[in-house]
Amino acid sequence: MTLNEIRPLGRTSAMLAGLVLAGSLVVGCGGDGNVDPVPATPTEESIALTFPSPTSAEVPNPDEVTPAAAAQLCDMMRAEVGTWRDQGEILARVSFNATVHSWAVRNGGLNDAVLADQTIVDTAAIQECPDVRQQVLEALNIESLAAGLAGF
Repeated sequence: MTLNEIRPLGRTSAMLAGLVLAGSLVVGCGGDGNVDPVPATPTEESIALTFPSPTSAEVPNPDEVTPAAAAQLCDMMRAEVGTWRDQGEILARVSFNATVHSWAVRNGGLNDAVLADQTIVDTAAIQECPDVRQQVLEALNIESLAAGLAGF
């Protein structure tokens, strides 16, 4: 045998040894050999989900401004009125609109109700915080809160 004939044999032997080693590792990792067969057809199982019915306190009426919602509107306007004075009429009106939109979303989606009747913002503020309403009217230079709403 020549050296050239021995080299292919060495490579083939090394490759064969590698394959045998890899095969034995795969077989060795297979577990104990007890494999349950997979059923041909899945069995029918049902899942039942039940949700408790919400109480009326959990689901706000999207067409009604509650006293709590009116108080929240007053709190939100009270916190911003000083900033609105500093911003000037134009920027303040934009900020006011954002505040009313945020308030409406937080209270069960009152946006539709405000869209249908913008005066509900005035009505809520007159009942809960007429002093804050007056400060907002002066800061925005408007006659009513409804007049300051755009996009509703």
